Amino acid sequence: MTTFKPLENSDIEIIVQMQHDFYAIDNYPIDTEVSKKLFFEFIENENLGKAWLILENKIPVGYVILTFSFMFEYQGKIGILDELYLSEKARGKGIGKKAIDFVKTEALKLKLKVLYLEVENHNENAQKLYIASDFIFHHRKLMKYTVK
Repeated sequence: MTTFKPLENSDIEIIVQMQHDFYAIDNYPIDTEVSKKLFFEFIENENLGKAWLILENKIPVGYVILTFSFMFEYQGKIGILDELYLSEKARGKGIGKKAIDFVKTEALKLKLKVLYLEVENHNENAQKLYIASDFIFHHRKLMKYTVK
């Protein structure tokens, strides 16, 4: 049975280890001590968003992070599905679909206007999951500027 446990301070070690595994897939840099501090800050400030451990038969197999932003274009608060990770052993079992459905339900409860997410070009399995869950490719290009 798949359940979603709101992230608590006592879960930070577990989620940071999974985050390390997630980032390793695409060779993203990660400083686990910084991640731990960020999770403490994130949990403390509910205006930043929400995070859940994904449990299968009460065993942590992944996590999902939903962050909040505000956009006038959408007339209010929006959500960003910042990270969705499933351990290798949990993939291909429908847990990702359950996680997306859970986030969509939470978005309704939170009165979010829209959900955004990023997906790597090479991650075709994730793209198929998101498309099957009614996400669409946005016609705009994502750009970034690193504040120095």
